[in-house]
Amino acid sequence: MGSGRPTRPFGNVSLFAAVAVVAVLVGYLTIGFATSAQALPSFARQTGQPCGTCHTNFPGLTPFGRRFKLLGYTTGGGLYRTTPFSNNPGPNDADGALRSYASRIDGNGDAPRAAPVAEKGWVPPVSMMAIAGFTHTQVPEIAPPTDPYKANDNTVLSPFSGFWGGAITSNIGAFVQVTYNAPGPVSSLSGNPADQFLHTWTWDNTDFRFASTANIGGLDVIYGITANNNPTVQDPWNTTPAWAFPYAGSTLAAKPAAATIIEGAFAAHVGGVGAYTMINDMLFLEFSGYQTLKFEHQNSLGLDPFASPGLFNGVAPYWRVAFEPHWGPHTFMLGTYGMIFDVKPWMDNTFVLGTTGTLAQTNRFTDIGVDSQYQYQGSNYWVTLRANYIREFQRLDASFATGVSANPTNELNTLRLTGEFTFGGDNRISLTGQHFNIWGTADAGLYGTDMIAGNALTPNSNGWMAELDYIPFGTSKAPGWPWFNAKLGLQYIYYNKFNGTTVGAHDNNTLFLHAWFAM
Repeated sequence: MGSGRPTRPFGNVSLFAAVAVVAVLVGYLTIGFATSAQALPSFARQTGQPCGTCHTNFPGLTPFGRRFKLLGYTTGGGLYRTTPFSNNPGPNDADGALRSYASRIDGNGDAPRAAPVAEKGWVPPVSMMAIAGFTHTQVPEIAPPTDPYKANDNTVLSPFSGFWGGAITSNIGAFVQVTYNAPGPVSSLSGNPADQFLHTWTWDNTDFRFASTANIGGLDVIYGITANNNPTVQDPWNTTPAWAFPYAGSTLAAKPAAATIIEGAFAAHVGGVGAYTMINDMLFLEFSGYQTLKFEHQNSLGLDPFASPGLFNGVAPYWRVAFEPHWGPHTFMLGTYGMIFDVKPWMDNTFVLGTTGTLAQTNRFTDIGVDSQYQYQGSNYWVTLRANYIREFQRLDASFATGVSANPTNELNTLRLTGEFTFGGDNRISLTGQHFNIWGTADAGLYGTDMIAGNALTPNSNGWMAELDYIPFGTSKAPGWPWFNAKLGLQYIYYNKFNGTTVGAHDNNTLFLHAWFAM
């Protein structure tokens, strides 16, 4: 959420000044508006639950946080009316849902109680988010002209987002994000014809849901419909691409050029509808279909259509299966997901020819993922282990025919192994480490050639990432709750290989210090 997007300058300052500004601002807000840290304060107001009920390290979810999402963001139980239409919390109230869920997974019903519903009227579930971040790369990566940026050591406010997050009716809820993006170091005044399609405001992650429950043959069933704009944004686990670690990242540092299509290539450029079910709190099934929005519709929503690989030729199917048994404080998930994309590439994504048309031939990308997650809830800590592997089969009929790719078929793989340890209550600290690996077929057209030997380069990149986070309030309801929350994070990325070579890979090592505010 919010990573990988253009940024707005917040001022170019030294590392010491950046740390000081962030520390003073967080300290002031913590004293004046201290609260439990939620992914969205509107969710806290709706459920009456502190951060630790739904999140380990937000937006990373606990078992109940996943249930809240499956129930369509409709769970109530807070101090305010859940919807503008009724004050009856119904079957999805937080206290009932928590106790029912806890009793199913461990038989004792041991779960925190929701706050009693009070007659305080309805508050629209609106929230805002901003991430202020300082970026330092091992070797400066921003070339002149850079004003107002420096070649290195920049502090920016990136991004600023507004949200609708919560119930609409007792069975319908939504997560809707709108984001402000300002031009980055490469200005929109560069003179490229395609720059006219760059925007500041854009729609972002969006997920509308209808959800309900039933008992079929003695099995408790959650079932629902999702309408969203980013494949995997609807998924309740933090293993799939849309909500995977890192939850925030620098928008200034260079990143590996290769990624599978399902890892955000069409985020917000598509619309999709699907049906899902969770059977007996154990077996999850979903099937959805996606279609790209028309060029003019993408542009109207604040997107640069040329930022995506092209337009779908027909409907792209998406599937998801996950098995998640529970025993005591343990939760384990093993799943698979995937999508098939038939993409008609743009004729000219620079717009030099003045056309928004696509080629007649298509490229087919078949992405198949296997993922797993283990969570253990201790007395005052969480241990979470995640694994995600994606293999992409590429049939590049369009790219090969036009000389963009040197091979008619390729493969691309990504692997991410992540471990997270979160401990403490009111002074919550989270330690996360990840090994990432991207590898695939060498292709001189797509990835270039080695400058010395002249051999075709591969998309291979790999390395390690570590992050230390501090969340001022995790499980208690501090003064000012539930209108504000914050997180401080220190992230470091170390590359062994970058874009097919070890030469200069360390130059891209990145230190990212950030403060995440939600109001």
